[in-house]
Amino acid sequence: MLIGEVARRSGVSTRMLRHYDSLGLVRPTGRTVGGYREYSGEDIRRIFHVESLRSLGLSLRQIGRALEDPGFAPAALVADLIRRTEERLRREQELLERLRAVDGSAASGWQGVLRIVELLNGLSSPSAARRQQAVLAPSEGVPVPVEVLAGAVLAESDPNVAGALRWALARAGGDGVASVASGVVSEDVEVRRRAVLALAALSGDEASAVLAGALEDPDVVVRRRAALASGARGETRAVPTLVGMVVEGVNDVEAAEVLGALSLDAGSAERILGALVDELGVHAADSAVRIRLVQALAELPVGVAEGVLRDLTGDADRAVALFAAALVGGSGG
Repeated sequence: MLIGEVARRSGVSTRMLRHYDSLGLVRPTGRTVGGYREYSGEDIRRIFHVESLRSLGLSLRQIGRALEDPGFAPAALVADLIRRTEERLRREQELLERLRAVDGSAASGWQGVLRIVELLNGLSSPSAARRQQAVLAPSEGVPVPVEVLAGAVLAESDPNVAGALRWALARAGGDGVASVASGVVSEDVEVRRRAVLALAALSGDEASAVLAGALEDPDVVVRRRAALASGARGETRAVPTLVGMVVEGVNDVEAAEVLGALSLDAGSAERILGALVDELGVHAADSAVRIRLVQALAELPVGVAEGVLRDLTGDADRAVALFAAALVGGSGG
């Protein structure tokens, strides 16, 4: 079969077939009387083998080695091709995200585009100081897409940079909640923790609903952060976690303050008072826990826990009794 017919049937151009011949990759076994290349059936099968290996990303040199060396093992080469392809896809994905960020910024001119690119470059810096500087730099009238800020805040491990990102996200407006909410269901617990902190800085019913859902998270840190944020918004489902924080001494002062604010509602006050009193009984032998519970009782609105605090002035634990007495005395009772 002559080269033109081979090209037509195989889909490989005559130019490429000549290139294969010059490299010794696929040499036609025959020549016509006129000197034209003539390919045998075996030659054509080799062409298809070459094209199949090219489709996997192998170079022509690698293909030649693979076809000529009977002892060639493809495993290592395939693994390397996978690694290279994954890296290329990562770069392509980064480029796509940058293009979407520029498009989402609605920049009206090249100065706006350059500002977004500068921000993206800064956020990808290995220097925490550089990332923070990029976030806090003046926007020069170019709105920063909330998707960029949300993605950065979910990935940021440095607390100072994360704080700057949360501040910028809260100021950016737009659909910040939707952009961050995906982090609440991430399999990565660190991402969920960051997402809850970011949502706590955002206002609105949607943010409150997502935070309330995070009260059921399997991670105790996520639950605690969600309890502080959602409890401050009036979510009574946060009460058990907040009481637990008082007992465990984890952000107990903040938790007690939120419980006090929730107790401004008469219906919630009775429930919270009962939960704190129950814990006093459970931890009768732990002075430190009981003192924290007494402090939490003192955060409740005037009159709600006054009777309990007066009873505690006669507690068998002298430290608890003295602390309760000081609180009762300080309240003017």
